[in-house]
Amino acid sequence: MSETSGTPGRRRTFRRALVAGLSTLGLAALVATAVTPSATAAAPPPPSGWTQVFVDDFEGAAGSGVNTANWQYATGTSYPGGPANWGTGEIETMTSSTNNVALDGSGNLRITPRRDAAGNWTSGRIETNRTDFQPPAGGRLRVEARIQMPNVTGAAARGYWPAFWMLGAPFRGNYWNWPGVGELDILENVQGLNTVWATMHCGTSPGGPCNETTGLGGSTTCPGASCQSGFHTYRMEWDRSTSVEEIRFYVDGTNYHTVRENQVDATTWANATEHGFFIILNVAMGGGFVDAFGGGPDAATVPGHSMVVDYVQVLSAGGSGTTPPPTGNRDAYSAIQAESHDGQSGTMTESTSDTGGGQNIGALANGDWALYRGVTFGSTAATQFNARVASGAGSGVSGLVEVRLDSRSSAPIGSFAIGNTGGWQSWRTVPANISSVTGTHDVYLTFTSGQPADFVNVNWFNFGR
Repeated sequence: MSETSGTPGRRRTFRRALVAGLSTLGLAALVATAVTPSATAAAPPPPSGWTQVFVDDFEGAAGSGVNTANWQYATGTSYPGGPANWGTGEIETMTSSTNNVALDGSGNLRITPRRDAAGNWTSGRIETNRTDFQPPAGGRLRVEARIQMPNVTGAAARGYWPAFWMLGAPFRGNYWNWPGVGELDILENVQGLNTVWATMHCGTSPGGPCNETTGLGGSTTCPGASCQSGFHTYRMEWDRSTSVEEIRFYVDGTNYHTVRENQVDATTWANATEHGFFIILNVAMGGGFVDAFGGGPDAATVPGHSMVVDYVQVLSAGGSGTTPPPTGNRDAYSAIQAESHDGQSGTMTESTSDTGGGQNIGALANGDWALYRGVTFGSTAATQFNARVASGAGSGVSGLVEVRLDSRSSAPIGSFAIGNTGGWQSWRTVPANISSVTGTHDVYLTFTSGQPADFVNVNWFNFGR
């Protein structure tokens, strides 16, 4: 997805045409009633050597919403305080209504653009709560989905812009640091063309090392059935096991586009990749990319055609990477890795130089939080909280690391203040007294400061009696 702006520092500007001549293709309009496409029973099992770190098969009752343990809705016409019209110039309003985003009861998610009698468009946009998807050091990450694009072509498809893509974690809560924080477009399509685009966005805009606003992109025709008439599997593999890091894009197992680390300078690559990402599924109507291929929706556009998603899954292989959330309850008295959160806002994940390696969460500032479900304290009360923290905050910048139970709006049961520890990888264990806790609770770490600047990183935490 690409955003529209003529102002330096805004997230994105309109995408220029990527493939000359495609706009001249004439595809016949589809006139048919909607038929529920078949879904696979489940996401395919991980191949040998791969570990599943996230999956959603979209099983559930017809007409129900998405699982909010996995996804959050992005609604309205922009992020809070971000560029208008999602920065792309698209014209729809995103909603959480099941008219726009719903399970179909057959193992599919449907994101469906609608137009009301006044000509106003609505659609849907969902994003993973997790923002820590990245390859482990020396390993690989695979992000894939089985998707049928909106089954509409020709004049009736004018303005449709379905997408399956990822944004760098530092974007969440900032909304003005694109394209430097990185964007990975695994699937984009416009105007019902039988073409899938894949793109990496990075660097500065306009121009810069990544040729923004176009980005480092490639495209291909969907093999076999058209993109609109059948399901295809769209995949991104991010490989840190090679001497030159690669990000590869696939459709139905065929690699058709690759971006390599040595295509840009080291700083640009690091800024775009040295953190986690979150996943987005949406269908926009209109916008800069659409305009490059003939313009946005008009009277001939037919609403109600869904992007149909069978599953989304994330796999990792090799290296020593992000700790996945545990499948059972967590032991309050063992180290809980900070990057294993079940939900978060405003955090990023990065490799740590602390003892034991692995990863920490960082970029923690006022209002950020992380959730850890099912922490078991037992029948003997815990009275202490310990956290492994580091800070490179500037002079006068500090804040509180707080512990809350079961709700972010609950009063803290304990906290400690932290300022500069000598650097963002200069680690120390800080204890704090807490109110007595027994039983099993969801634990929130919340971060409060009198300044907007980042003030702490967290590697792990635990509790004591």
